[in-house]
Amino acid sequence: MADALLRRHPRLPILYVADQAHVPYGGRPLEEIRGFATAISAFLARQNCRAILMACNISSATALPSVSQSLSPLPVHGMIAPAVRAALQLHTGSATAPPPRIGVLATAGTVQSGAYADALLSRNPRCQITQVPCPKFVPLVEAGEMESAAAREAACEYLTPLAQARCQRIILGCTHYPYLLPTLQRVAAELFPSPVAFIDPAEALADKLPIPPDPDESSPPLRLLLTTGDPEHFRRQIPRFLPDVPCEVRAARWQDRSLQIVGL
Repeated sequence: MADALLRRHPRLPILYVADQAHVPYGGRPLEEIRGFATAISAFLARQNCRAILMACNISSATALPSVSQSLSPLPVHGMIAPAVRAALQLHTGSATAPPPRIGVLATAGTVQSGAYADALLSRNPRCQITQVPCPKFVPLVEAGEMESAAAREAACEYLTPLAQARCQRIILGCTHYPYLLPTLQRVAAELFPSPVAFIDPAEALADKLPIPPDPDESSPPLRLLLTTGDPEHFRRQIPRFLPDVPCEVRAARWQDRSLQIVGL
């Protein structure tokens, strides 16, 4: 998400929280994830952020409505609605047009929440939706194995049901998954009879996000990246996820279900 924003708005200040202490979220109870997302959002609000991007699909699925209400009027944006709009924008919507066939690759928790299916059907009740949970993807991306043999094997496993359902567009319903896009595209070219479009929710959100002007262009913008895991490990990962962006990395720790920056 940060990379998508900075490509469009190079001077955008960013305070980023990576909850690596709890990765992966996908297999955790939805109520637990809602608690993490609520606490992280409250922390960001306390830091005087001008907007909050819930850059996690399962957090968006479980916590966005309640967090938006509790932090109003602070803008809080999620991943589900922008991805759904992007997936359906090419469909004519006429009564005689074939129903759109949409695939969703997501964590087990996001699939279980039903958020993508509900959002798609609310915009187009004729949608034919195939959802596939992908538990192998996040560990592969975290390990830097985006184009490995294991990544190709997992991509083939998860894309096969979508090819059988003749999906035309596939939503990458986890912020880790776009890093697997080259592998997914190669495998899809072998499995699908015609080209398929992959939808990255981060790109869809970044395209539509209203960004206020920078009030101070005389100083370098703040780029503070926090992790609840190991800061040194996080620093080694950053060039893969956020290349060529100067930033500061610090640790944050969970204390009584709230976040605190280490050293403050």
